[in-house]
Amino acid sequence: MTHPAMAATPYTITVVHCWSAPRSRSTALLYSFESRGDDTVALDEPLYRRWLQEKLHGSVDQGISRPYSENLLTGIAPENDHTEWRWSREKQCFNERIYNAIATLAERHSKNAHNEGQQSGGVIFNKQMAKFAHLFDFECNFETPSSSFASTKSNNDVNDESTKWKLKCQSLLQAKSNMRLIHKHVLLIRDPLSVLGSWMGKSGDVHRNNVHVDEVGIVQLLDVYSKVLGGCMNSCSNSGAGGSSGDTGVVVIDSDDLASHPVRSLQMLCDALGIDYRDSMLRWTRGEHECDGPWAKWWYQDVWESSGWDAAIEDRNGSSTGGVNHPRTRRYHTVPLELMPIIRMSLPAYTFLKTCTLSYHRRAIASPPSGNLYEDPRNEHVLVYVGSSSSGGRILPRDMAGVSPFDSSVQGGDATWEGIRIYNGRIFHLDQHLNRLFRSAKALGFENTHTRTDIIEAIFRVLAANGMRDGAHMRLTLTRGEKCTSSMNPRFNVYGTTLIILPEWKPTEGATTYDNTNGISLITAGSCRRSPPSALDNKIHHNNMIQNILPKIQANNAGAADAIMLDVEGFVAETNATNLFLVRCDSVDCRCHRANLDSSDETSECYHSTLVTPSADHCLPGITRDTVLLLAREIGIATEVRRVSLSEFYCADEVFTTGTMGELTPVTVIDGRVVGEKGKRKGVVTDRLQRAFKEAVEKRLDWSTEIPPFC
Repeated sequence: MTHPAMAATPYTITVVHCWSAPRSRSTALLYSFESRGDDTVALDEPLYRRWLQEKLHGSVDQGISRPYSENLLTGIAPENDHTEWRWSREKQCFNERIYNAIATLAERHSKNAHNEGQQSGGVIFNKQMAKFAHLFDFECNFETPSSSFASTKSNNDVNDESTKWKLKCQSLLQAKSNMRLIHKHVLLIRDPLSVLGSWMGKSGDVHRNNVHVDEVGIVQLLDVYSKVLGGCMNSCSNSGAGGSSGDTGVVVIDSDDLASHPVRSLQMLCDALGIDYRDSMLRWTRGEHECDGPWAKWWYQDVWESSGWDAAIEDRNGSSTGGVNHPRTRRYHTVPLELMPIIRMSLPAYTFLKTCTLSYHRRAIASPPSGNLYEDPRNEHVLVYVGSSSSGGRILPRDMAGVSPFDSSVQGGDATWEGIRIYNGRIFHLDQHLNRLFRSAKALGFENTHTRTDIIEAIFRVLAANGMRDGAHMRLTLTRGEKCTSSMNPRFNVYGTTLIILPEWKPTEGATTYDNTNGISLITAGSCRRSPPSALDNKIHHNNMIQNILPKIQANNAGAADAIMLDVEGFVAETNATNLFLVRCDSVDCRCHRANLDSSDETSECYHSTLVTPSADHCLPGITRDTVLLLAREIGIATEVRRVSLSEFYCADEVFTTGTMGELTPVTVIDGRVVGEKGKRKGVVTDRLQRAFKEAVEKRLDWSTEIPPFC
């Protein structure tokens, strides 16, 4: 006999409402949950009968047909079908099925002595098609009590039964005060082309290959997501409706992830649902299942031939019989042209939901240098601008932004770009950056280009959308645009240029930039050389950056920050990412390099020092480079722009790099050689120019463009 104190121990039954489109492996997931054991009840599309009833008995013929329609509506099995109980069971409304499942789990929980004191009372798994969602009340998680199609006695009976069993469920929950329900909604998504395979394969004959957006259901999945996320479920718990929880969470999972990585995906799903994962969920018996709806023999042949999630790949105890992802289940369909409108309507919903899946935010398979995907957490949700000169642009979340695979930047790196910084409500050197952008675009022969006004307006819009007024960096890219066919020929660029503006919260010093205090080390690139204008003019700021990437890989492998690039004659051009400067002390009396002189000393002078940078014959003349040359002259430092050998950098008193991203960065080691006498310490000239640059950013307002106020 159960002790009274133990009988009052609270326990929870989790009701999982799994919404999906057809051909999304929802039946396999149904079997997976059924395999959990006696503390799980699996229900196969308990709203299907009512949906079909409304479609067939509505005032408008919607072209919906099934070979078993009459049998499902009457609950009478077809001739020679010996599973009368399946057809009869479907006459129960959704709320009755839920009531029976709750009662069954409550009884099992009370009978099993080993469950005493446990918080879990089991799981009810409802497999539902998204097209049924209008029949479901997301505020209280029951079948809707009425229907706009209530024009026949049979429909009125359904509605009366629905209300009656909803009240019985609530009474049962009130009677069992130690039992509570938690409702969880799962969206099982799949690529629309795979879903539409239902209309392109053998199962298409079941519904006469008659395609409706309502039948496909991907758009409806987005509606379900909105309703659940909107928090409408809270009203039920707030009104005291029988102890049902108002959890507003929605779990999104891609069925292709389930098929490819079943163990990991099921573990993540169970964790998100707040239930325990069990290895038994990986396998099920082949053939028919007790939970199957009576329509199963028309639809479930593939899953009946399986025995699990191909778990043999991940579960060493599995057999080699193959599961739902077995090669025998693969279909290679030609997409009929008449399905293209459905694909176009469905893809935006799928694309968004894909970004909400459990696996999406764990998709990184390597770690960045800092160990964090986002140095600034705000960058995870940054908004970017993408648009063409012919059709305008849009501001999009970073994970939903993209360009056409026909875009020239994808086809051949055919684009020009600029890196631009935002300081204190102003865009630094915007005019100079746009001048260089348009010079590069003209040199590349771009046509139908965005106007200067277009670009500035797009910059203001995207900065406002992100609330960026300081501490930010923009990567602005102008491509030749989208082509009408795959080709290197610019004559196929018929849509105008494409503009991409990628703003990020990015400090001048950090994991994604440089160390401007302690300095960086450089190596010399071994294989790549900067080309002369006779081969490829580096004054064109183009996106085809293989000459930059290969040296950067060398630097990474050597543990250095960047690599020095030489020209074809062996003179220094720049680094793979920045311009280079050296400081040479021309006199033994040069005060700024005397022993023990503090570089932060405001009285330090830079007399007798010369600032040298390579000529721009083989490199891009950077805007920060030009700014530093101007500042040096203003504060009395002599400057030289000429060809510079690598040994001069080895012997320099100071070396630093310049670039928009990191401003001025001291270099302490080159190819293992310590720069300067003290080493690993920025020199006085470098420090003086760093301070002069920051002062110019703050006070030289004619060098920057004010950002308009944000609303």
